[in-house]
Amino acid sequence: MQIKAIWEPPPHGTKFPPLKTFRLTKQLVQQRVKDNVIIVTFGNYAFMDFILSWVKHLTDLGLSNLLVGAMDTKLLEALYWKGIPVFDMGSHMSTADVGWGSPTFHKMGREKVILIDAILPYGVELLMCDTDMVWLKDPLPYLARYPEADVLTSSDQVVPTVVDDSLDLWQQVGAAYNIGIFHWRPTESAKKLAREWKDMLLADDKIWDQNGFNDIVRKQMGPSVDGDSGLVYAFDGNLKLGVLPASIFCSGHTYFVQAMYQQLRLEPYAVHTTFQYAGTEGKRHRLREAMVFYDPPEYYDAPGGFISFKPSIPKSMLLDGEHNLETHFSLINYQIKQVRTALAIASLLKRTLVMPPLWCRLDRLWFAHPGVLVGSMTRQPFLCPLDHVFEDEGTSPHITFSGILLWNPYVVKLNVLCTDLKVNSMLKEQPEEEFGPAINFREYSFLDNPLLPRHVKESRLDVQLCQEGAEGCSASNKTSRPGILRFPKRSNEDMRREEKFRNRMKRYVGIWCCVENHDPGHIYYDMYWDEKSDWKPMPPQSAEDDHPPWKVTLEESEYPIAAPVPFQSTKRSCVLVRRSGM
Repeated sequence: MQIKAIWEPPPHGTKFPPLKTFRLTKQLVQQRVKDNVIIVTFGNYAFMDFILSWVKHLTDLGLSNLLVGAMDTKLLEALYWKGIPVFDMGSHMSTADVGWGSPTFHKMGREKVILIDAILPYGVELLMCDTDMVWLKDPLPYLARYPEADVLTSSDQVVPTVVDDSLDLWQQVGAAYNIGIFHWRPTESAKKLAREWKDMLLADDKIWDQNGFNDIVRKQMGPSVDGDSGLVYAFDGNLKLGVLPASIFCSGHTYFVQAMYQQLRLEPYAVHTTFQYAGTEGKRHRLREAMVFYDPPEYYDAPGGFISFKPSIPKSMLLDGEHNLETHFSLINYQIKQVRTALAIASLLKRTLVMPPLWCRLDRLWFAHPGVLVGSMTRQPFLCPLDHVFEDEGTSPHITFSGILLWNPYVVKLNVLCTDLKVNSMLKEQPEEEFGPAINFREYSFLDNPLLPRHVKESRLDVQLCQEGAEGCSASNKTSRPGILRFPKRSNEDMRREEKFRNRMKRYVGIWCCVENHDPGHIYYDMYWDEKSDWKPMPPQSAEDDHPPWKVTLEESEYPIAAPVPFQSTKRSCVLVRRSGM
C-alpha cells in the first residue's frame, strides 16, 4: 500500500472521512514506521502551531515515520487537510490552551501513558514527544546505539555528568527524569512499566504523570547493566534504563541559559521548552528567539513595518565587579529603561518593535540559589531569555504543581498552587481605554531569521534619535521613498495616551527569583524604577508588601514618553534606530 507523503493535502473535492477512519490501530501505526520506530506527539488545537513546527522539523530531517494524536476534532480536521498523519484520541477536549498544572493538563498526562500502553503491544519502538519541543537532528541513529535499552529518557539535569555524547551517568543524575522526550522499546519490561504507571495515575488523579513516572522507575536503581553502555537496571530490577545526555537532548535551561552544547562543542538533537516562566507564549517566544519555530509568512511582514535599536551597555555594567543582586539589577534596569523608550517610539509610530537581546548576570529559578546553579555551565553574564525579565502578569515564584524537583544540591518541595498565573501580559489583549493601543513586538533574532522576506531585509534604514533644533539634527528627503515621520507634539490627548502607556508598561515586567535565607525570596522588577529615588533590589519584607509595583497607588508626576523628534523613514521600511542619548 502506497502511503501519502506528509504535507500532501487531500485532492480537491475530497470529503472529510468519518471519525472512525482516524482510530489508532496497529495497521495505522505499521503503515508509518521506519526501522520499526514510530515518532508520536499529541495535543489539542491550541497547540496547532507547535505541532506544525514539530512536524516540519522532522520532515526537514528526512523523517516521515510520525503520527500526531488529536485531542479534539478541530485539530484532527486541520491536520488532515494539511496532509499530516493524524489519529483521533477520542478525548473530546476543549480547543483552548491548557494551563500548566490545570486539571486539563493532568488529563493530557494520563492520555500520554494510555497512549504508550496502547502502542507498545503493536510491537514497535515508540519515541514519544511533547509538542513544546523540536527536533534539530535525526535522533534515530543515536537511539539505535543502545539496542539493549528498554527505555531511554530525557531529564531535567542541569549539571553535566559527561562531556561527550554518551548517556548521562545515572549515578550522578539528581534531577527528575523528564517525560517530554523518551524512547520505549516493546519489551516485556517496558510494557510492564507502562501498565503499572497507567494504573497508578488512573487510581489517583492528584498524581502528576511525571512524578508518577519518577517514583515508579526509581523504586529500584542499580546496578549498572554493564561497564560501558551507561544503562542501569531500574523499576523492577529487570528494566534497562538510560538517561539521555542533557547537553544534547536539551532542556530549556541547558539550551537557552547554559548553551551547554555550544560550550562542549556538541550538536544538539532536541530542545524542550522547560525551565521557562511565561506559559505557552513564553515557550513559543523562546523557540522564536532560537529561530526554530515556524511562523506563517505574515508574521515576518507586519503592517506598518518594524523598528529595532542597537542597545548601548557600558562594559562596566556587564563585566566589572561581583555578580550579585546589585550588579544584576543595575544591568537589567539599564536595559529596561532603553526598552521602555523603544516601546514608546514603536507605539507612536505604530510599528512592531524588534526586542534587543537581554543580558543577565544572575539566573532565574523557582527557588533560592546563589546566583547560578552550582556545577552548571552558566556563564556570567549570559544572554537570557525574554521571560527572565518580561513575563507573566501577576506571577508569583510558585509553580503550579505538587511534587519534588530533584536538582542536587537543591531538593525543592513545591506544593503550592499559584492562583494568579496568567498568559503573557505583553501579548495579552488589554482594553485600549485603560492601556492604550497594543504594541506588537518580535524576538531579538527576528532580523537574522532566514524566513524573513527579502523585501523586508532590503528595506532597512538607519536613523538616529535627536532633539529637534539641536546641532546636527535635521530632516532630509534623501531616501528611496520620501516622507518624514515626526513624533506628535504634546497635548492633552497625548498626556492621556501617556497615562495609558504607563499602565501598560508597568505590567510588562515580572520577578527575579530567589534570594537565599529570606521568605519570600523573589524581587519584583519595576519598569519605572528610575522614578523612585529610594528604589533598591529587595524582596518583600512582609506579606502586605508582596505585590507587583503597579498595584501600589502612587502620586506620579507626568513624564514624557518621547520628545518631539523628526526623522526620515518610509511607510514599509524596517528601521534600525541607533541609540543616541536615549
